[in-house]
Amino acid sequence: MSDVSDWWSTAIIDMAPGQIRLRGTPIQDLIGHMGFAEMVWLMTRGDRPTAGQAALLESALVAAVDHGPQAPSVAVARMAVTCGLSLNGAMASAVNMLDDVHGGAGEQAVELYQAIVDAGGPPAAEGVVEEWLAVRGTHIPGFGHRFHKPEDPRAPRLLELTDRAREDRICQGDHAAAARAVQEVLNNRKGKPVPMNIDGATAVIYAELGFPAPLARGLFCLSRSVGFLAHGWEQMCQGGRNKGPTPPQYRWTYTGPNPINASEAKE
Repeated sequence: MSDVSDWWSTAIIDMAPGQIRLRGTPIQDLIGHMGFAEMVWLMTRGDRPTAGQAALLESALVAAVDHGPQAPSVAVARMAVTCGLSLNGAMASAVNMLDDVHGGAGEQAVELYQAIVDAGGPPAAEGVVEEWLAVRGTHIPGFGHRFHKPEDPRAPRLLELTDRAREDRICQGDHAAAARAVQEVLNNRKGKPVPMNIDGATAVIYAELGFPAPLARGLFCLSRSVGFLAHGWEQMCQGGRNKGPTPPQYRWTYTGPNPINASEAKE
């Protein structure tokens, strides 16, 4: 039996008939006593957050739940439902859209902020940004937004809450300072404001709370799943069948060869 019982090893959950313990605590002692953000912390980190830590984490989770059907992943959730998928299928399809380009910037921003902190803080920001651009391309994660100009309304609020948390000694503020230093570097380079976006702002909170960078992406997926669920359910209630990304009367731009014109040209 040891070969079977040791096949998976976990410190997360222990179960027996009539018994469930999560991180060592009976589930009945958590139900009604612990909020969802606290549960996320407990499950991913293994310990319990303070009330202030849980509130700050919850603010980041709330801020990123949705960005409308113009977001590719949200559109996928709605299209999936019209193709006959269940809600869980629609949510899974949408979550699978969240990768490096769409959904991965938060993880990357945590890495960037941490690199600045490790290099000595805000004075090192310009050098770290230069190195990032040289190694990882032309895009600085967590900044700039194609829709929200000149400011993403979510970012200032999240930074405000982070500043309050620093004043209350819930976090140290080093990563918030690094993010603001990146903001200044980018503003100077562009000669105009480059807004911090939701990825950059939530990354500040996740980094301040000590979440490793890969978990920042997972937390974003968790948060945005609420939007996927809501949009999938709304579309299910509205109905519709086989809805594509654009109304059927609109066509794409075809750039390949045209056999009809080619035959006409020979004549």
